[in-house]
Amino acid sequence: MSIAAVGAPVILSVISGASGSMPPSQKMSNLFDAIDTSGTGSISESQFSQAFQTLNPPAVFQAQGANAIWNALDPSGTGSVSKQDFVSTMKSLMVSLRTDASGATSPVAPGQTLNSSLQSLNILA
Repeated sequence: MSIAAVGAPVILSVISGASGSMPPSQKMSNLFDAIDTSGTGSISESQFSQAFQTLNPPAVFQAQGANAIWNALDPSGTGSVSKQDFVSTMKSLMVSLRTDASGATSPVAPGQTLNSSLQSLNILA
C-alpha cells in the first residue's frame, strides 16, 4: 500500500499548506503520521524520501531537495527522526524557506501562501 493511497487528499493539503484552518503543528503531525506507516513513532530516511517524491511538496521544499530537508531533520545522522523532532524542525523550515524564497524579512503573507498552495494543487489536477 502506498502513502499516496492512504488519505491522499488530507496529506496533499497538509504538505501544500492548503488547509488554512489547521495549525502548522497539526499539519506536520498529520504528515508525520502518514509517513510513519508502521506506527513506530519515528521515520527513516527512505520513508521520508518516498513521501517527498509521492506527496509533491511545495516548490520551496522541492528546491531544497529531499536530502537537504532530511539532513535538517536528522543533523546528527542517526537515520531516524522522532515525531517531536519532525514537527518542530518542519515548522521552522516552513517559515525559514518561505521567508528566504520571498526575500522578505518576515513570513510570507497569507495570500502568497495560498497562491503557492493553489499552484501545487493545480499541478496535481
